[in-house]
Amino acid sequence: MKRIITYGTFDMLHYGHINLLKRAREMGDYLVVALSTDEFNWISKNKKTYFDFEKRKQLLEAIRYVDLVIPEESWEQKLTDVVKYDIDTLVMGDDWEGKFDYISENTDAKVVYLKRTPEISTSQIKKDLNGVN
Repeated sequence: MKRIITYGTFDMLHYGHINLLKRAREMGDYLVVALSTDEFNWISKNKKTYFDFEKRKQLLEAIRYVDLVIPEESWEQKLTDVVKYDIDTLVMGDDWEGKFDYISENTDAKVVYLKRTPEISTSQIKKDLNGVN
């Protein structure tokens, strides 16, 4: 069984998120999504989410491409997650290009950066809703 993992906040879930999850799942048989906790988002990313962790987790668990949702509580946990969940491939959006190459240097897992859906992002949705162009 080929196991894939990806990480993210997945706030204000949109079709760009679904595209990423679908493409990640197509790379293997089992998709683990590490969902950033509210505390991690605020303390490490200086980001406040609209939906709390439990609501975002509930949304992700309802998506057919997702097999398991785990909490992401620190940047450092990626290495231990890859080992703990016997991960073959770490998938991230291409805005993180090169940032997680150390995973493949320290484990047997491959790191793949997927192109994002260009016309949509949570940041863009927030700007559009606030009338900022």
